[in-house]
Amino acid sequence: MTDPAPEPGFAPRSVYTITINAPIRIVWDTLVKTDEVLPFIFGAVCDTEDGLGVGRPLRMVTKNRKFATVVGEVLEFSPPHRYSHTMKFTQYPDTPATVIYELKEVPGGTEFTLITEKVPAGTKTEQSMGPGSKFIADNLKAVVETGKPAMSGRMVAMLNPVLGLAVPSRCKIEHWPYGRYE
Repeated sequence: MTDPAPEPGFAPRSVYTITINAPIRIVWDTLVKTDEVLPFIFGAVCDTEDGLGVGRPLRMVTKNRKFATVVGEVLEFSPPHRYSHTMKFTQYPDTPATVIYELKEVPGGTEFTLITEKVPAGTKTEQSMGPGSKFIADNLKAVVETGKPAMSGRMVAMLNPVLGLAVPSRCKIEHWPYGRYE
């Protein structure tokens, strides 16, 4: 679902919702893990200096910690209901977008909503983020409910070593210290 009238220069706000058959605390704890591979975030590791908290920088890095694929800053951290951060793909010169994760207890489990906003329109970031929400939600659901990612997450895990050969040198982790977003 998208909002009809985005701000000038930005793609429409995107909202993707799914129900996960698990208690909210389990979904939250899985979502906010740091320092281990997250199959639902394309096999990246959420890397932080001092944990997740408002104003703190974060990076999504490859398993071998040679590359930073995403950098950002935590905007909101309200366990176990809401977490938002900016995100910038390090391979693109685009401005950062905003990602919001909302969790709500519902009959049968937890409603997980992934919202993307302030995505620069007509950019490679927009092209990449479109299918990303479904991938993240589906794989988070699978990891929480079964302990392993969905088929799409398993395929990404198998392909990551090969795809890693094509990562641009501008994504090397030494170019992206905590707090660098340009």
